[in-house]
Amino acid sequence: AVSPDVTPVSGTRIVADGKFLRAGDQRFLVKGVTYGTFAPDSDGYQFPALPQIAEDFRLMAALGINTVRVYTPPRRDLLDEAARHNLRVMIGLPWSQHVAFLDDRKLRQTIKRDLVAKVRELGSHPAVLLFAVGNEIPPSVVRWHGRLGIERFLHRLYEAAKDAAPEALFTYVNFPPTEFLDLSFFDVCAFNVYLHREHDLRAYLARLQHVAGHKPLLLGEAGADSIREGEEGQASITAMHVRAAFSEGACGAVAFAWTDEWWRGGFDVNDWAFGLVDRHRVPKPAAAAVAEAFATAPFPSEARRTWPRVSVIVCAYNAA
Repeated sequence: AVSPDVTPVSGTRIVADGKFLRAGDQRFLVKGVTYGTFAPDSDGYQFPALPQIAEDFRLMAALGINTVRVYTPPRRDLLDEAARHNLRVMIGLPWSQHVAFLDDRKLRQTIKRDLVAKVRELGSHPAVLLFAVGNEIPPSVVRWHGRLGIERFLHRLYEAAKDAAPEALFTYVNFPPTEFLDLSFFDVCAFNVYLHREHDLRAYLARLQHVAGHKPLLLGEAGADSIREGEEGQASITAMHVRAAFSEGACGAVAFAWTDEWWRGGFDVNDWAFGLVDRHRVPKPAAAAVAEAFATAPFPSEARRTWPRVSVIVCAYNAA
């Protein structure tokens, strides 16, 4: 249960509804940003201190963001803080996916046990949007184990997690090098895609809608580096990613990343700057550009004005 002084973000849990997500009787469009990973503290916890989290969430909410994607399991006080700011959290559940995990029976059992334990611990919190039970298994590992082996293992993880939290939503965040994996058993089809030309991105999103089939398609990561693209270039590219995702029928988009503060592989990363804000939380032009793209989602008013004023009737039988 959520802490007594926390007002739940809504009275109902987010559910999958055809190609989109729904909260009660309202469609829920994911307007997200990634958060972390951050350098671990003395306890190994990879998030800032709670006052910094609260300030970050306040700034996110002011920009019209409604979802925070994290890559390591948070404590419940982070979820409580998200609830206070009317934010949902997409929780990543990391495991040893960069090694030949299927060759080690004990490792497979440990992965499943630890994942299920975290789902049981956090799955009931009203701020949880969905869980990601994996993210970008390297193509070399997929080739080593074979497509079917990877699919079967992920299916077993999904079933175990779903048993632990039947009402929760689950996804695996894929990326283009392994798009051939059949992961249609997940509740949401999620992909990380970094294509900087709008024509290419829209074409690939159309391709991914076929991969997703009847499931919602989520753009799980998209963005640009302000060091290489410049701050104005970053703003233009990241906002384009968001607009393209919604106009191509995705259930939402997640901008990478909230802040330039980023820790990976034991080191602070200083040669990439994907943040909507810098390390000191000073907004960059991308923050305003993404906020505007979210505010007008799924279709800007200028685009709607160009639509023909006609009705289209699609005859279908048992095809809701």
